[in-house]
Amino acid sequence: MIKEKLSKKTWFTMCLFSFMGGIAWNIENMYFNTFLYNSVYSSASEEAMAGSMAPTTAISRMVALSAIAAVLTTFVMGTLSDKMKNRKLFISVGYILWGLVTAIFGFITKDNVAAILGLTDEAKILTSTVWVIILMDIIMTFMGSTSNDAAFNAWVTDISTPKIRPTIETAFTFVGFLSMVAVMGIGSLAQSGAVSYRNFFLYLGLIVTACGIAGLFLIKNPDKTADKNEVSASYWADLFYGFRPSVIKNNTRLYLTLLAVGFSSVSYQVFFPYLLVYLQYVVIPDNGDNLITPSVIATFVIMVAILIGSMVLLLKLSGKSKAKGLIPSAILATAGLVILSTSTNIHIILIGIVPAVVGNLVMGIQLNASIKDFIPEGKAGLFQGIRMIFTVLIPMVLGPALGDMACRNSAVTYINEFGVETIVPSASMFVYAAIVSVFVLVPLYFLIKKGFSVEEK
Repeated sequence: MIKEKLSKKTWFTMCLFSFMGGIAWNIENMYFNTFLYNSVYSSASEEAMAGSMAPTTAISRMVALSAIAAVLTTFVMGTLSDKMKNRKLFISVGYILWGLVTAIFGFITKDNVAAILGLTDEAKILTSTVWVIILMDIIMTFMGSTSNDAAFNAWVTDISTPKIRPTIETAFTFVGFLSMVAVMGIGSLAQSGAVSYRNFFLYLGLIVTACGIAGLFLIKNPDKTADKNEVSASYWADLFYGFRPSVIKNNTRLYLTLLAVGFSSVSYQVFFPYLLVYLQYVVIPDNGDNLITPSVIATFVIMVAILIGSMVLLLKLSGKSKAKGLIPSAILATAGLVILSTSTNIHIILIGIVPAVVGNLVMGIQLNASIKDFIPEGKAGLFQGIRMIFTVLIPMVLGPALGDMACRNSAVTYINEFGVETIVPSASMFVYAAIVSVFVLVPLYFLIKKGFSVEEK
């Protein structure tokens, strides 16, 4: 029987690895994209741009291939971690290598790629550099999905019960927000050129590696992983366990929850990979000197207060009944996206962010906790790959492709330092995201009808 109350050491370990995992994922999901724009494409000539892929297309392909790598990795390594009955090894060693691969990214430049591959043609150099970055992103994803998606998520499921999982997910949401703020704070310096991308990737990567080393001493494999995981003698049978019709039928609520998360995640990925580039090349130029004024500061403070109050209210409603919190959250998320699509004015953006963020965060907390609740006991590793199909593969393949389509159809551009016209993201991507967000209500309707109660594990 798992303890209802986790020790302070366990809480510290969970939050530490959640925070450092958030650091690594946010570097990949947010700043590899700006790295492409600001370090690779920004100095490209017209001839090089004409002979290579557009930057929004490069981002879309990088995100999609990374998602495929993440899902395949989680299937293989999640099942393997169940077989080997050693989450600690996969988490710690994975974080060590994850950080090292991240640290290498800053050394990828057009000059280095040209020298190594012996290239002189500008278009080939640009294309090759983009593909080297995509390849390294896939390798990084393999390390991150092994340690975080497959092993860490399964470990948290192993050591928790339905009663405390909403609290864990709330803590992870807060920690994840802090990691994103930390990365954006440092990343903004790299984005502006105050800090080199090389140092940005190097030092944050080494910090993630240090966390992995600490995990060798902090993480303890629970008895549940060591003794009770119900894996079969066949690795391949376990690998495809979640695809069996009988398994899907017996775990309908789990798959409905995953479907809801899938729609929500697709909506998020339509705009998120392009968000920082959109802010840098569209929002900031459109607002100019009006970006930081007393009215903007006042709007920001008011919106933060509303955000916190709304989250507390919705989480209280969800604590009494998930149905009371989930439907309003889905509607809020959609409404926020609609508002964001209407204007690049900084005041409108701040107003639209609140419902979009509140809706997504509350849905994420409740649905991610429900996923852990509905996974059969002893099979946490077997379902991590299935979870990744809905949370990563489908969203990160379909979402950025829809975003790229929105950006290309809008044809918003900027002129780089070589006088070359380059496509940048536009507000229309939020329209596409809002349309996808509406579909979250379909699986939520059936899920609410079936109910959320589970037997204590």
